[in-house]
Amino acid sequence: MDYFLTEEQQAIQEIAKQIAEEKIVPVREELDEKEEFPREIMKICAQSDLFGVSIPEAYGGLGGGVLEMGLAVEELSRACLGVSVTYAASFLGAYPILMFGSDQQKEKYLPRIATGEILGAFGLTEANAGSDAGGIRTTARKEGDFYVLNGTKQWITNGGEADVYTVIALTDKSKGARGASAFIVEKGTEGFSFGKKERKMGIRASTTRELVFEDCRVPAANLISREGMGFIVAMKTLDNSRPGIAAQGVGVAQGALDAAVRYGRERHQFGQPIISFQAMQHMVADMATSIEAARALTYAVARWIDSGAKDISKVSAMTKLFGSEVAMKVTTDAVQVFGGYGYMKDYPVEKMMRDAKILQIYEGTNQIQRNVIGTELIKEYAGKK
Repeated sequence: MDYFLTEEQQAIQEIAKQIAEEKIVPVREELDEKEEFPREIMKICAQSDLFGVSIPEAYGGLGGGVLEMGLAVEELSRACLGVSVTYAASFLGAYPILMFGSDQQKEKYLPRIATGEILGAFGLTEANAGSDAGGIRTTARKEGDFYVLNGTKQWITNGGEADVYTVIALTDKSKGARGASAFIVEKGTEGFSFGKKERKMGIRASTTRELVFEDCRVPAANLISREGMGFIVAMKTLDNSRPGIAAQGVGVAQGALDAAVRYGRERHQFGQPIISFQAMQHMVADMATSIEAARALTYAVARWIDSGAKDISKVSAMTKLFGSEVAMKVTTDAVQVFGGYGYMKDYPVEKMMRDAKILQIYEGTNQIQRNVIGTELIKEYAGKK
């Protein structure tokens, strides 16, 4: 379908597609097996200006928005979700600075993120604060011109590899979520260390670690916005980033469909290609239809956000929910198309299926997305007959 992309958007799409096909596909199996961080591919993305797609021109970026980021993520995800989330997580870390940071903070960090000189990461989740983001326990105590952070963050994408982290911590425990604040913490800060590298079912090229803060002194100038804004910063960040998860879903699903159709044309049973059987045609038809529906929703919501819309929580959650559900269904069906071969590591669809599962979990489980959608609907219909 023609989604009426601009020439610049098409160029972003083509560059990401070329990187995916030429640089990621040849090494994705090895990256997965070795659980190897895709540093060299990130350098290629940086050289191709992909890290600047959603950074304002004033800070050295291309001036795009959620849609431009989604276009790049979708193409990278067709090849490997582990690589695409490494790329996308840098934006996740940058969003709080972009949306709520001071001019000084933006000038200090955004140009280097835009060029790929530094990678970003976002620290919200804790052992007892996953879906319940308001249950964080990491604290930040004001001492003169510094805040002293103590606590841990769990399952942080790009943990240990990123250079700058936006971290949510409590500055006033008595206020609960309203007492949370957001901070910029640089790698190498005294008292800031990392836990072990987690071993995962999927997205194994992506690095996931704990962030550990032990009397970590962060300059007061690194407070984002003001004290008590941390929860709002976190929720607004997720509202803007969730369409990126949907784009990942669209991408990995498209990659799985491409592989399934190619295989269906090559694999013969009963003297003919298996794609010639109606049962198989119906399966790939449903796969293709659901992917196009997810893509249309993702692009529409991204454009809506980029237009400056304020009330985006519901549609953002819908996009993440639908895109990730489509990814899981399509990759599972792709394995079925391959039959026994689909279960083997010699073919890419088993990896795609393993990778796709995380999309239903991170940045808010799909159960939480349904809660968000339901809550917003109740608000909309309040007072209506």
